Amino acid sequence: MLLRTLLAATVLFSIAVAQQQSNYPPNMPEARIETYKSVEGTDLKIWIFEPQEHKASDSRSAVVFFFGGGWRSGTPGQFHHQAKHLAARGMVAMAADYRVLNRQGVKVHKCVQDAKSAIRWARANAKRLGIDPNRIAAGGGSAGGHLAASTATLPDHDDPAGDKSISSKPNALALFNPGTVTASVPGKIEFDKERTALLAERVGVEPESISPYHHVKSGFPPAIIFHGKADTTVPYETAELFAEKVKSVGSRCELVGYEGANHGFFNYGRGDGSAYTDTVSRMDEFFVSLGWLEPSVSHKPSG
Repeated sequence: MLLRTLLAATVLFSIAVAQQQSNYPPNMPEARIETYKSVEGTDLKIWIFEPQEHKASDSRSAVVFFFGGGWRSGTPGQFHHQAKHLAARGMVAMAADYRVLNRQGVKVHKCVQDAKSAIRWARANAKRLGIDPNRIAAGGGSAGGHLAASTATLPDHDDPAGDKSISSKPNALALFNPGTVTASVPGKIEFDKERTALLAERVGVEPESISPYHHVKSGFPPAIIFHGKADTTVPYETAELFAEKVKSVGSRCELVGYEGANHGFFNYGRGDGSAYTDTVSRMDEFFVSLGWLEPSVSHKPSG
């Protein structure tokens, strides 16, 4: 049942973000755009939101966001407003594009390659970008949350052309209903052979090799996870398992559950906007707790 819902995420969340597709490529006039990678005929862009009067001599904290969409579709514009908020607060916030099934025909392991490349690019260009290479967070929602978690965990699936001497591991994570379990967890989650085969076909590799849960180890970066307790696309129990695993290796992982909230509840413009406001405020507080942002009188995000 769990694997069925995880596989359904590739369809259901794509429908949920259908309204966002008109925003691809996104129009984010507050950001400047660079290309972080050219691969197989595609120039992958990254939208960079900078604090006022930011300069290359600064050494600010930074975050790279990855959009959701079941690894099939989606747009970097999903995290437009979160990035604007953090830039206004003093971080350099970036929204990265990556290859997806519906545009480039790729399987999930190629999405992971691109996410790792984006973190590696930010760190390699830290001095020019005015950011601290030791204070780079990865963030993302749903499939993008999986990618962010993957950059922190997976030892494989690097771009063969990438410079592995530069770490692709972020220093913190901000995850929004992320997919973190893509293989059986004995005694807790069991995937039958047929469904494992279906998932393997979709991801393009052995599913456990791309499952963040299965690769959590000592040194995992501090993390915060926002997840709806009524999520039927990526069940809340997977977030609980992941948080428990992170804590078991001695790392910080704060799981914030939302009663009655379903998949994508955190998005800007969803419902009455209270979930967006709360998740952004808590993310802000998380970065303050790391010493990455100065405390603020109010964390309330602007529109």
